[in-house]
Amino acid sequence: MDAADRVRRLEDRLDHRFRDRGLLEAALTHPSYSAEEPEAEGNERLEFLGDAVLDLVVAGLLYARQPRWSEGQLTRARAALVNTVSLAEQARALELGRVARLGRTERGADGGTDKESILANLFEAVLGALYLDGGFEPVRALVSRQFSEVLDSGEDVLARDPKTHFQEWAHARLRTTPRYRALTDSGVEDAEDRFTVEVQVGGEAWGQGTGRTKRAAERAAAADALDRVKDAERADA
Repeated sequence: MDAADRVRRLEDRLDHRFRDRGLLEAALTHPSYSAEEPEAEGNERLEFLGDAVLDLVVAGLLYARQPRWSEGQLTRARAALVNTVSLAEQARALELGRVARLGRTERGADGGTDKESILANLFEAVLGALYLDGGFEPVRALVSRQFSEVLDSGEDVLARDPKTHFQEWAHARLRTTPRYRALTDSGVEDAEDRFTVEVQVGGEAWGQGTGRTKRAAERAAAADALDRVKDAERADA
């Protein structure tokens, strides 16, 4: 599959055909690539715009879906939805890493297009491009689809995301990023234990979880890993 086919597939996932394809190409261009190819526009400006649009869209969706929440609850929920880990997760769901353009320095770096920061920035830049090309509604529709599970989870979104918590611990203590690996998929629609996922750090299994979706199973695996961390810390005390 060539680059043009991959971009068309991305447009299918975005449910939007770009009138100005250059906007999407710019959104997928990391600064390291534009530094090596001066004629290529990098995605920093689109990332800036997408960040602002995303904040507004998420705030509006939370306001509409949670009419009884206070300002403080809405603020905490928005922060839980738009952090780097969450946005990188959305970028992976859209397979943005497969179509991103990175310079040689980033392609050769550890992680490459799987870096949380690069993926989160790509997601915001794509939202910025989508807004410029189609206006507010395509962005609202995409964000509503991508975040539907979390937006519908009610009070759960106010709890600290275990994936974020475990990643922070792994970065601080082991200086590496956890990786999630799908173990099984029963294929049974809406089954609460459809997916089983394992979380690994440096190739070592740290936790396992099940869930109705892969994201739910990943959060359960991270929570299981955090229980292991707590047990180890108690043993050392």
